[in-house]
Amino acid sequence: MASRTAVTLATALAPVAWGTTYAVTTELLPPDRPLLAALLRALPAGLLALALTRLLPRGIWWARAAVLGTLNIGAFFPLLFVAAERLPGGVAATFGAAQPLAVAGLAVLVLG
Repeated sequence: MASRTAVTLATALAPVAWGTTYAVTTELLPPDRPLLAALLRALPAGLLALALTRLLPRGIWWARAAVLGTLNIGAFFPLLFVAAERLPGGVAATFGAAQPLAVAGLAVLVLG
């Protein structure tokens, strides 16, 4: 039972952390600097992961890490912060609240 509670609490952390993006973007970060915001969001987690694992990619994983980093940090995160700067809070909250419904609909289509 304790492990189920721990898993539930750990699962709840992701939406809570993701939900802070809008507040942090509008209140704490300098406006009109989406690449800086993306860097400030991703760099601490990457450095922490490197410090904990002390492993670097090997072989083909260097190229895969470069592609993933470019797409995630270079494209997705800046677009996320541009949207957070420009969308009103209510619209962003509505999209966030509708995501579970979208996932459930996609699951029905993909899984049958």
